[in-house]
Amino acid sequence: MDEPDDDAVLDRLAGATPGPGAAELTVAQLEALLFVAERPLTRREIAALAGVDFETVDARLGDLEVALRGRGVRLLAAGDRVELATAPEAGSLIARYVGAEGVKLSPAALETLAIVAYRQPVTRGVIERIRGVDSDYVVRSLLHRRLIAELGRADTPGRPILFGTSFEFLERFGLTTLDDLPALDAETAARLVDGASAPAGPDDA
Repeated sequence: MDEPDDDAVLDRLAGATPGPGAAELTVAQLEALLFVAERPLTRREIAALAGVDFETVDARLGDLEVALRGRGVRLLAAGDRVELATAPEAGSLIARYVGAEGVKLSPAALETLAIVAYRQPVTRGVIERIRGVDSDYVVRSLLHRRLIAELGRADTPGRPILFGTSFEFLERFGLTTLDDLPALDAETAARLVDGASAPAGPDDA
């Protein structure tokens, strides 16, 4: 008999209707779970672990986000994943504790990071068409600093790698979700669209 797929098991556990006496997920329990987790957790994982439905998880996440406002930690969300992180205003104090300030990013790295943030998921070929220069080194540098991450591969010839921002990106720039990114001016937005629409180069194949 085939072993059940882990995702299928999680879906079944999280999608089940809690019966009489089923545990109720509290804000304190959710905060403790995210505190001890060694990696970001998905809503599905939380639902399966707590034995509650997805609606309960979403409600408690909203309650926790409100409860943490003005405190030293924040609830970060990237797609379906969530985690706790230190508040950005505590960054300088924490940097002194760990013994080093964060490494500053070069203009090229900041430009590339902005393209990834606003265009994600995006391939290196698209990044290079928007910037107009080879971006292999700066992409690898951002990966090394864990500010961007590989999200999978595009469903196009050659299956190029897709890049997106990471939780470290949210923490570094004091964001709780990608929805907090500032709005682009019309000229910059047009550049992102027009550059990405240029004919594909060899790096996309």
